[in-house]
Amino acid sequence: MSDSKPLSLGGVIVATALPYREDAAAPAGLAVDHDRYAEHCRWLVDNGCRGVGPNGSLGEYSSLTDDERRRVARTAVEAVGRDGVVVVGVHGPGSHQARHWTQIAAEDGADGVLCLPPTMYRANRGEIIAHFEAVASVGLPVMVYNNPIDTKVDLTPELLAEIAQIDGVVAVKEFSGDVRRVLEIRETAPGLEVVAGADDVTLEALLMGATGWFAGFPNVFPAESALLYELATAGKLEEARALYEPLVAAFRWDSRTEFVQAIKLGMEQVGRYGGPCRPPRGPLVPEHRAAVTADMDRAIEALARRRAA
Repeated sequence: MSDSKPLSLGGVIVATALPYREDAAAPAGLAVDHDRYAEHCRWLVDNGCRGVGPNGSLGEYSSLTDDERRRVARTAVEAVGRDGVVVVGVHGPGSHQARHWTQIAAEDGADGVLCLPPTMYRANRGEIIAHFEAVASVGLPVMVYNNPIDTKVDLTPELLAEIAQIDGVVAVKEFSGDVRRVLEIRETAPGLEVVAGADDVTLEALLMGATGWFAGFPNVFPAESALLYELATAGKLEEARALYEPLVAAFRWDSRTEFVQAIKLGMEQVGRYGGPCRPPRGPLVPEHRAAVTADMDRAIEALARRRAA
């Protein structure tokens, strides 16, 4: 392992939701709206977020064609320019696919990549390490993604200590929901940045030493999310809690099956465009739609009171 590390992937990086427009000739009758997506990426950075993450789960990468997936990442890179970082999702069933998407990301100007272990297969320790070695060999900074809920592979602190020895692996997006992991990872892999991956334990993770937040609900509240990050990393606990607590009910949707639909609905409630999702995601059932709306209403009202104070 080299003594120097590549670019830090800390700060608030938004896992961007992807807008579609109706088009009968497109997959599922929905075409990616690249102009609207570019505007959204700019809006996030202009409102204080450090960067954007196209082609993640929230960006519905698995529902895109190969051409669409590449163009989405290019759109983000072009929209953000030098004003922020772009960390492209390169998830794939095997290391050859993930490495391919990493090479494409490098060619198109990405600053780093986010990568799950092999998807659709419960890989063993050796296969996981080989997967990330292949991705890191391209040369871009790599944020590995621990999401044992969806992948059935748990990147434990002990396993991350081994993965952290791979040149180019700089961070882990931690989505286990277990905030105890933050300190464990810092102890077992001290050179690895820990990035909060679940919105509803973000403050807890940041207070325990996470240096970043790879986030969903900043699609809805970018300025407030950037402020929350600043307050938490500055140790201003009372101010951070006052901002965070009214938002947590909405943030919990980031850890639920319907997180993409919920965040898109939240965007619409603050006057942004959310829009539909491609299959397999369908519209929210009425009870979920009502619950998201109520949780978002409370968050919006609390932020309005804060601004008026």
